[in-house]
Amino acid sequence: MKRIILYTMSNCPHCQTAKRYLEDKKIAFRMCNIKTPAGQKEFSKLNLRGVPVLKIGDQVLKGFDVKRFNQLYQND
Repeated sequence: MKRIILYTMSNCPHCQTAKRYLEDKKIAFRMCNIKTPAGQKEFSKLNLRGVPVLKIGDQVLKGFDVKRFNQLYQND
């Protein structure tokens, strides 16, 4: 099973969409708010800007795209 991290910010509608999708599909994930000091430090290692970002195993998905997420999640 791949570990999933959802990088988010409060008041981000796309982040809420991604969160809702994962919850609806009963996919376990960890949320990381990039506005907290720990979240900022973790997110900065990815060298990305903007959220949502999903880390699926070793793969990184910028933005939320259901089709692309499913490809990354189901590929081994």
